[in-house]
Amino acid sequence: MNEITNGLQALVARDFQFAHPRDANGGLVAVVGIRVHRGVFDILQLFGEHDADAARIPGDEPDVLFPSKVLWRTTGPACEVIKDLLSLADPAPEVGAQTKGCWLPTHAGRSAWLAASA
Repeated sequence: MNEITNGLQALVARDFQFAHPRDANGGLVAVVGIRVHRGVFDILQLFGEHDADAARIPGDEPDVLFPSKVLWRTTGPACEVIKDLLSLADPAPEVGAQTKGCWLPTHAGRSAWLAASA
Protein backbone atom coordinates (compact mmCIF):
# COMPACT_ATOMS: atom_id res chain seq x y z
CA MET A 1 0.00 0.00 0.00
CA ASN A 2 2.93 2.38 0.66
CA GLU A 3 3.84 2.17 -3.05
CA ILE A 4 0.35 3.45 -3.91
CA THR A 5 0.63 6.31 -1.41
CA ASN A 6 4.04 7.30 -2.80
CA GLY A 7 2.64 7.19 -6.33
CA LEU A 8 -0.32 9.38 -5.40
CA GLN A 9 2.05 11.88 -3.79
CA ALA A 10 4.12 11.92 -6.99
CA LEU A 11 0.95 12.61 -9.00
CA VAL A 12 0.02 15.49 -6.67
CA ALA A 13 3.54 16.88 -7.23
CA ARG A 14 2.75 16.81 -10.98
CA ASP A 15 -0.35 18.95 -10.44
CA PHE A 16 -3.00 16.21 -10.40
CA GLN A 17 -6.15 17.33 -8.59
CA PHE A 18 -8.23 14.70 -6.82
CA ALA A 19 -11.92 14.16 -6.14
CA HIS A 20 -13.57 11.40 -4.14
CA PRO A 21 -16.93 10.45 -5.73
CA ARG A 22 -19.40 8.84 -3.33
CA ASP A 23 -22.55 6.78 -3.76
CA ALA A 24 -26.01 7.82 -2.52
CA ASN A 25 -25.20 6.44 0.95
CA GLY A 26 -21.95 8.41 1.21
CA GLY A 27 -19.65 5.44 0.57
CA LEU A 28 -16.45 6.12 -1.35
CA VAL A 29 -16.79 4.87 -4.95
CA ALA A 30 -13.36 5.82 -6.26
CA VAL A 31 -10.45 8.19 -5.99
CA VAL A 32 -10.26 10.20 -9.22
CA GLY A 33 -7.29 12.32 -10.21
CA ILE A 34 -7.08 14.62 -13.20
CA ARG A 35 -4.33 16.76 -14.68
CA VAL A 36 -4.99 19.21 -17.46
CA HIS A 37 -1.90 20.08 -19.47
CA ARG A 38 -0.58 20.61 -22.99
CA GLY A 39 -3.96 20.10 -24.63
CA VAL A 40 -4.81 16.78 -22.93
CA PHE A 41 -6.45 15.41 -19.80
CA ASP A 42 -4.64 12.70 -17.83
CA ILE A 43 -7.16 10.80 -15.69
CA LEU A 44 -6.62 8.24 -12.90
CA GLN A 45 -9.48 6.27 -11.35
CA LEU A 46 -8.71 4.09 -8.32
CA PHE A 47 -11.47 1.69 -7.38
CA GLY A 48 -9.33 -0.46 -5.09
CA GLU A 49 -5.81 -1.70 -4.53
CA HIS A 50 -6.14 -4.18 -7.41
CA ASP A 51 -8.49 -2.19 -9.67
CA ALA A 52 -7.41 1.04 -11.35
CA ASP A 53 -7.68 2.76 -14.71
CA ALA A 54 -5.71 5.62 -16.25
CA ALA A 55 -6.16 7.39 -19.57
CA ARG A 56 -4.98 10.33 -21.61
CA ILE A 57 -7.72 11.98 -23.62
CA PRO A 58 -7.83 14.99 -25.94
CA GLY A 59 -8.47 18.36 -24.34
CA ASP A 60 -11.60 18.97 -26.39
CA GLU A 61 -13.34 15.85 -25.02
CA PRO A 62 -16.60 16.97 -23.34
CA ASP A 63 -16.91 13.99 -20.93
CA VAL A 64 -13.57 13.18 -19.30
CA LEU A 65 -14.87 10.23 -17.30
CA PHE A 66 -16.56 8.54 -20.29
CA PRO A 67 -14.55 9.79 -23.28
CA SER A 68 -15.37 8.95 -26.88
CA LYS A 69 -11.68 9.23 -27.88
CA VAL A 70 -8.70 7.94 -25.89
CA LEU A 71 -5.05 8.59 -26.76
CA TRP A 72 -3.63 6.13 -24.18
CA ARG A 73 -5.13 3.84 -21.55
CA THR A 74 -4.04 1.24 -19.02
CA THR A 75 -5.84 -0.82 -16.39
CA GLY A 76 -4.77 -3.18 -13.62
CA PRO A 77 -3.47 -3.07 -10.05
CA ALA A 78 -3.25 0.45 -8.64
CA CYS A 79 0.53 0.45 -8.16
CA GLU A 80 1.12 -0.64 -11.79
CA VAL A 81 -1.36 1.85 -13.26
CA ILE A 82 0.14 4.72 -11.25
CA LYS A 83 3.65 3.68 -12.31
CA ASP A 84 2.58 3.61 -15.98
CA LEU A 85 0.92 7.01 -15.65
CA LEU A 86 4.00 8.52 -14.00
CA SER A 87 6.22 7.20 -16.81
CA LEU A 88 3.96 8.52 -19.58
CA ALA A 89 5.81 11.19 -21.58
CA ASP A 90 4.28 14.64 -21.83
CA PRO A 91 2.77 15.40 -25.23
CA ALA A 92 4.17 18.16 -27.43
CA PRO A 93 2.52 21.51 -26.57
CA GLU A 94 0.72 21.71 -29.92
CA VAL A 95 -1.15 18.38 -29.43
CA GLY A 96 -4.87 18.80 -28.77
CA ALA A 97 -6.95 21.83 -27.95
CA GLN A 98 -6.55 24.21 -25.03
CA THR A 99 -8.01 22.55 -21.97
CA LYS A 100 -9.85 24.46 -19.31
CA GLY A 101 -12.26 23.43 -16.64
CA CYS A 102 -12.67 22.71 -12.97
CA TRP A 103 -14.09 20.24 -10.45
CA LEU A 104 -17.57 21.20 -9.27
CA PRO A 105 -19.44 19.68 -6.34
CA THR A 106 -22.64 18.03 -7.59
CA HIS A 107 -24.05 16.49 -4.38
CA ALA A 108 -22.69 15.97 -0.90
CA GLY A 109 -19.35 14.20 -1.32
CA ARG A 110 -19.56 14.12 -5.13
CA SER A 111 -17.77 16.13 -7.80
CA ALA A 112 -17.74 16.28 -11.58
CA TRP A 113 -15.23 17.78 -14.00
CA LEU A 114 -16.77 20.64 -15.94
CA ALA A 115 -14.90 21.36 -19.16
CA ALA A 116 -15.04 25.02 -20.11
CA SER A 117 -16.62 25.67 -23.51
CA ALA A 118 -14.91 27.93 -25.98
